[in-house]
Amino acid sequence: MFTDSHCHLNYKGLIEDQAGVLARARAAGVSAMLNISTRASEWDAVIGVAEREADVWASVGIHPHEADTHPDVETATLVERARHPRVVGIGESGLDFYYDHSDRDRQRESFRAHIAAARATGLPIIVHTRDAEEDTLAILAEEMGKGAYTGVIHCFTASADFAAEALELGFYISLSGIVTFKNAKDLQATAKEIPADRLLIETDSPFLAPVPHRGRPCEPAFVADTARFLAALRGEKVEELAARTTANFHALFNKVRG
Repeated sequence: MFTDSHCHLNYKGLIEDQAGVLARARAAGVSAMLNISTRASEWDAVIGVAEREADVWASVGIHPHEADTHPDVETATLVERARHPRVVGIGESGLDFYYDHSDRDRQRESFRAHIAAARATGLPIIVHTRDAEEDTLAILAEEMGKGAYTGVIHCFTASADFAAEALELGFYISLSGIVTFKNAKDLQATAKEIPADRLLIETDSPFLAPVPHRGRPCEPAFVADTARFLAALRGEKVEELAARTTANFHALFNKVRG
């Protein structure tokens, strides 16, 4: 059974046929999906899916793109919403210096507030980072010095050095369909070296459909294709990789039941 550790079931491309998306995921052997929020206006709907569907769970968080528009979302707000029994993670949050849709200092403030919420709740933080490796690692390490917390680097595309440092801090690494792309040779090399007990898989759907689905909206069922590619890349049986990544998901997101 596969687990999609990061998807956006309420986004355009999936929301129009959410029931069909979920049915296809289950038919493909996906046993659990984590529905990720990126802005406060989504929280109720994202949690609502998790309330209706026994194999769907939710996060609460503010994407770095949205940091400027959420100055009032602080640690206490996140902690309060995370009390919901179906909320199992904080985020996604982090730093995105590629698009710079929000002020970088404001992104850093929001990121630290999310880490504080992860520390306070015991829930893992779901980290987005793009073109911000140095700042992301500095904040993760500094905040770890204030008190332990757990988390995952989602949709990992950073350097091997970043992966090594994140693993040293105790983080998990989640790979998306990008690892199947022909031009992802560096990422594929890193993917071979991620310890089996720290590896997760995801779709980030409706984005980043893996081979052979390029050009289509991604959906959770496609995590099976990423798993098959990754298993072959690592010289493992797909059944073993599926079982290991599912076990890792439950170890990290330990509020998930079943």
